[in-house]
Amino acid sequence: MNGADTAWIMVATALVLLMTLPGLALFYGGLVRARNVLSIFMQCFSIAALMSVLWLLFGYSIAFGDANGYWGGLGKFAMLGVTPDTLAGTIPEIVFFAFQMTFAIITPALIVGAFVERINYAFVMAFTGIWMLVIYAPVAHWIWGGGMMADGGIWGAVGTKDFAGGIVVHETAGLAALVLALMIGPRTKRNTPPHNPGMVAMGAGLLWVGWFGFNGGSALAADGVAGMAITVTHLSAAAASLSWALWERIKFGRASMVGLVTGTIAGLASITPAAGWVGPVEALVIGFAAGIICQEFVILIREKLHVDDSLDVFAVHGVGGIFGTIMIAVFGHGSFVAQLGALAVVGVFTIVGSWIIAKLVALVFPIRVSLEHETNGLDLSTHGERAYDVNS
Repeated sequence: MNGADTAWIMVATALVLLMTLPGLALFYGGLVRARNVLSIFMQCFSIAALMSVLWLLFGYSIAFGDANGYWGGLGKFAMLGVTPDTLAGTIPEIVFFAFQMTFAIITPALIVGAFVERINYAFVMAFTGIWMLVIYAPVAHWIWGGGMMADGGIWGAVGTKDFAGGIVVHETAGLAALVLALMIGPRTKRNTPPHNPGMVAMGAGLLWVGWFGFNGGSALAADGVAGMAITVTHLSAAAASLSWALWERIKFGRASMVGLVTGTIAGLASITPAAGWVGPVEALVIGFAAGIICQEFVILIREKLHVDDSLDVFAVHGVGGIFGTIMIAVFGHGSFVAQLGALAVVGVFTIVGSWIIAKLVALVFPIRVSLEHETNGLDLSTHGERAYDVNS
């Protein structure tokens, strides 16, 4: 065991959890109407709790077991037999388990942005729990757990490169979000302005800081790779923030704060798969391009295709993760065959699997709330609470 590596990954674990609680909850919560903000908090916190339990029982074993190239099996069920002295590389396996658990939390939580203000809470819980085990954990095994897409897998000696989740996290969450947005249909009242842009900015700031653990921690060591990953993460976020604002100014005559921080997230998502290999200048290129590309996809999906992916999960996370994954090969740090092949296989698997899971869960729990509940807001109709005291 290396003490410095262990200490850094424990800190990184806390940073990644910070991304969901409260980072993502605040970011998404500020974007919806005031009558639905508590429902966002409820979904994010509930998903964090449910994924933690499922990751312990089954998810970690499926992702990081050694059954075969397609899934890890259940040999690590409930971490039985793992002691504080059991190692994963140079850190205790229980620390590696906890670090990866925070990824299993934020990935299904990202999907929440696609169906805000109209989703049935019971459906959210059932869908995300099954989705994490059936979609996320196997894909994590394929790429990170020594499975079929890792070095020496079916792609040959050079496997798919995905440092911190361009495919495993952002492509899967983005495509699942798009599938659910199409299945559930648009909100009855679309294009409402964010009820609290300040909350959005605070959430984005927490996501930016937490992403240092997300990408830097994925080095699994306190070394130069982790340092470079943190640096390029920051630079890509900065470049995308500026390019998004600039492009918004050129197209619409003004740069908005919500747009600026959305660009921040686009830059962070895009650098995620490449953070362990690219340098600072390459990070600036990735970030600057991501701010424009992701913004154009937001316009395409919202305005031209009329799909109510409410908080732009696919356009920002899905497109950003896919773009960054391809840029690894563009800059000569990976194989085009391995990168594009993985994107295609994971894409089809995620789309088909997410659709099947949603259809099956909908047999038990309705996907959408009633028109009355949607009109009144999910906070009061579903949870019996209000985010704000209207009498104060």
